[in-house]
Amino acid sequence: MHSFAPEILLITILTLVVLSDSVSARLKIPSVFLLLIGSYLVYTYAKMAVPIDLKFYFDTVILFCIPLIFMADALHLHFSDIKKHAWSIFYLAVFAVALSITAGASLYYMDIFEGLTLGAYVSLFAINMATDAVSVQSVLSRFQGISHDIKVLIEGESLGNDATAVIAFFFIGLPWMMSGSIDAGEATVDALRVFAVSMGIGITLGYLFYMLMKLINDKRGELFVFIIEAYIAYVVAEHFHVSGILTLITAIIATKAWIDIDMKKLEGEDAKKSKTFLQRFRLHGIDATTSERMEYIYEMAKEFGYIAAVMIFFVLAEMVSLEKFWEYKTEILAMFIITTLIRALSMAKFAFWGNKVKHIKPVGFEGWFILTFSGMKGALSIILVHMIPDSFAYKELFEVVTTGVVILSIFVYGTTLWSYFTFFKKEEEKKLFAH
Repeated sequence: MHSFAPEILLITILTLVVLSDSVSARLKIPSVFLLLIGSYLVYTYAKMAVPIDLKFYFDTVILFCIPLIFMADALHLHFSDIKKHAWSIFYLAVFAVALSITAGASLYYMDIFEGLTLGAYVSLFAINMATDAVSVQSVLSRFQGISHDIKVLIEGESLGNDATAVIAFFFIGLPWMMSGSIDAGEATVDALRVFAVSMGIGITLGYLFYMLMKLINDKRGELFVFIIEAYIAYVVAEHFHVSGILTLITAIIATKAWIDIDMKKLEGEDAKKSKTFLQRFRLHGIDATTSERMEYIYEMAKEFGYIAAVMIFFVLAEMVSLEKFWEYKTEILAMFIITTLIRALSMAKFAFWGNKVKHIKPVGFEGWFILTFSGMKGALSIILVHMIPDSFAYKELFEVVTTGVVILSIFVYGTTLWSYFTFFKKEEEKKLFAH
């Protein structure tokens, strides 16, 4: 007899998405709140609606979801914005994250989490410093009055932050935690190697798929090219033991950047000038796509990413245990407060440098506030904690604490931002991530 488990799961996911969007629009609250609550209620009280054990097939779920989740966010970044805010994004996504993980790991000497080694602290804070682009956009899309520069910083930081956290976890924290020791010099060189190789593969694939798009002349085909590119970039990078997420993000951004450059030249006076070598190298004059088709591609990619995130939320629902939350309540609250304070201090330092260094965008107090509470955790933290081997003695602690921090960050940070923009900064409503 045929099993209808996949069909039932798809119906459940789409129904939850539709209901969450509908209710959140009426109540004017972030849909991610309803998605989280709905996923937990469905999994707990209507298990027949989730007939597939997503936790058992977690590796498959990850491979399916990660490219879709990160593709949509990478597609939305414009090359001109990246160029303008490059130093600010680098500080937020790389330097600030590395300092935050280091600051968190230094608490090892205060024995906050009894029994954990220094390597375990590095892993725990790498996991819980990773922000979630889907959760951030779901919450902020309901808000009004955020400047374009702050939007770009939020988007760029949420993507780059994830890549940095993944490298810190897989190539420094996890080996250190499992072996008990690590050569600092060798680990640093390895992390830099991973960063460079991932970027190199990503840029190469980005160019190849940019050229491939010149052979296609319809929006659906171009959307599928981006999806294929995201999966190939992730799989190839993981095969060569570098960062699949960083490679994926780099590839999509590179393809999109060349498309943006072509569109800008077509709209401007540069289109009339003689072609440079680089323009000829890109087959300038043969359009990869149009702005109208890119809008369609982004909207569809965003929906795919949203559905993939819901699948991760169902895995999160499987990890929720109220008894375990109560058992580890002290550790969860401690981790949540510590990561919040570290992020607040990190963003404060960024705001300070913004007033001193011309290459860093000044954000002011409101920018600091928004950036601090945009640090919601989500799918990536759940993915990373699942990668810890079952042989690790404190895996349960990591899973429960991370799950608790993810839930608290979404509800506490999201409610804080929602309250601010609902009651204290009322402006004419506008779509946050619009072109």
